[in-house]
Order: sequence, then structure tokens, then C-alpha cells
Amino acid sequence: MVNRVVLNGTVYFGRESRGNLITELKDRQFSKVFIVTDDGVSKSGILTSITKILNHYNFPYEIYDDVRPNPTVQNVKDGVVAFDSSMSDVIVAVGGGSVIDTSKAISIISANPEHIDVVSLDGLVKTKNMGVPIIAIPTTSGTAAEVTMNYVITDPNRVKKMVCIDTHSVPIVSIIDGDIMECMPKSFAASTGMDALTHAMEGYLNKNSFLVTDMYHLNAMALIYKNLNKAVNYKDKDAIDNVALGQYIAGCGFSNSGLGIVHSMAHALGAVYDVPHGLANAIILPYVMRYNGKVCPNLFRNMGRAMGLDMKDITDSEAVDAVCNAIFKLDSELSIPKNLKEVGVKEEDIQMLANKAYNDICTPGNVRKASVNDIINLYREMY
Repeated sequence: MVNRVVLNGTVYFGRESRGNLITELKDRQFSKVFIVTDDGVSKSGILTSITKILNHYNFPYEIYDDVRPNPTVQNVKDGVVAFDSSMSDVIVAVGGGSVIDTSKAISIISANPEHIDVVSLDGLVKTKNMGVPIIAIPTTSGTAAEVTMNYVITDPNRVKKMVCIDTHSVPIVSIIDGDIMECMPKSFAASTGMDALTHAMEGYLNKNSFLVTDMYHLNAMALIYKNLNKAVNYKDKDAIDNVALGQYIAGCGFSNSGLGIVHSMAHALGAVYDVPHGLANAIILPYVMRYNGKVCPNLFRNMGRAMGLDMKDITDSEAVDAVCNAIFKLDSELSIPKNLKEVGVKEEDIQMLANKAYNDICTPGNVRKASVNDIINLYREMY
């Protein structure tokens, strides 16, 4: 069996690392920046901290700040038009997963205009050309979009979150700056952090995981689980930096192994109800982990050890319970909603949601084969 690992070429970690942006732009001989962001980041001091650098060096740029929380096909098309008219040669994505995902779609289509419909990028697609270069500066500790080959765009016509997978979309540079992560509101820091923990756990349990991705996932679990509460509730700087590092490491893993039905079920909730992705993952995660634990309790022992749990002298079922109970406890500490009803899900939609989740691209990789009825029962359990 052949395993492949794809990562981005350069990454900076540490506070004030955003200062390396200008070095990368000059060394790579770019001439104009197209900044992709959203309205919230645009109005905050975060974007100013980036444009201040560009202004200091008289480096030209234009800003596209119309990215939606769950970016749509039209959102991407508008971005492509704006990029083409800007005459820029590099994209700088400043924002969370939605911003970086939108940047990836703009990048790919600008270099491969035959995909201007956007929907043809759904799934695993081998585009002809590398995308327009992207430098990613994430503002959240969750999606790891700055290192993955995946991006998610919503198709309202099919009420579907398209998971697009393309090695040509990986940013060439990522800048992980704790000063920027520290600006996240508490609720956002909680849900994005749980998104990152989900990446680590689902990636580890994926059918396509192997030694290299296991290394990433287990270390990511340790960093995220042990630090997320302190990062969210106490704004502990070291904890924030550790979660930021952990979410990136998780991305190095799951981008090269895949995910599972936590994400399948979350994608359905996002497409139908516009539930924020990280929040959906946080609610779903412990239930699916308990479901998966029936077939791989030995892996839960490894996860528990990575998380710092006491796994001595316990049975297989106790090992699974220990990990799942730890997730439930962390959800509670982070004030995550306890069930789907609290985020507006209607019980009569469960069958439809389960069908969408079953057909999601992430479902086949789940460590335990899931049927539509299994997914229905999981949705009902967490309703």
C-alpha cells in the first residue's frame, strides 16, 4: 500500500509571526495582494494589523471582504470576478475556515476557469493547474484550512455542503500567530477548538490513517484537549498558542487520512440549518465516538493516554467511556449546547439529514461502517 502526505511548503508559528508576510511576498516576487476576509475581520483590529504591514512597505493590495460564514457558490463566483479585476498575483486569506476555503475556490477557478460553475469542484477533483498562490493567516484555532487540501462550499440549489479535495488548493505559506487567535470571542474559540479536536479524533480513527498521520493526530489531541478550556475560559496565552499549534497539526493529519461521520452529520446540519460547523461537530463528537468505540476500543486507549486520562486497569468498554465522558465534560466546560434541539434542528427532518450525511464524502472513511439507520439513531440520540 502506498501512503501519500501533502503539506504546505512554509509555515510560521509564534506571536508576531505575521511580520513575516512581507518577507514572503518580496522573496517570492509578488507584485500585488488580493486580501480575502469577512466583514467581521475587516472591521476588527485583526485586518488592520495585516494592512499596516503592507502600508508600511507600500505594498499594493485590494480587499474582498464579502465572505459568508458558510460560503456559497455565488460567493465564490463574486470573489473570482473581484480577483480578476484586481490584477493581483497572490491571495492573502485573513480569517477562519470560511475565508480560507473561499480563497481556495477563488484560487483554483482563477487558474482553471473551466470550473467557473464551482459545483464541478465537488469531491475529489484533479484540476489541471496549480491554483493562484495563497498565503493563509488563520484567525481561528479550528479548521486547519491553512494546511489542508480540502475546502467546503455550500451549494444552495442542492442544499449541500460540497467537500472539495484538490492538492492544487493547499496554501503555499501559513502564518499561525497567537496574537490573532487571542482575539476570538469565547463562543467562537470554543466551537472552533472542538472542531480541531474532532479533526484529530476522526482522523485517527479513519480507515486510511497510518503511522505518520497517527503521529499528528495523537499529538494534536494532547495539545487541544489539555489546553482548550484554559484558552477559552481564561485566555491563557500559552494555552492559546498550544491550541493553535494543535489545530494545525491535526490538519496535517486529517488532510492526508480523511474524516468520518461526525463531519458527514455536521455537513448536513450546516447545509440545512446553517449551524456553524465547529458547533455541530462539538455536539455530535461524543455520540459518534461512543458508536465507533464498539469496533476499536484499543484505539481509544491510545487516545485516552494522549489526552492524559488514566487508562490503567480498565476494560475496553471503560476505555471508550473514559474518552467519551471526557468529551462531554469538555463540551460542558465550554458551554456547548447539549443537544440538536437547542440549535434549531427539527425532529421531522432527521430522516432527510441522515440521507444527506450517509451520502457525504466523509462517510466511507469512518472506522465503523454506518448505515442510514445508524445515522438516524445517532441523530435521535443527540436530539
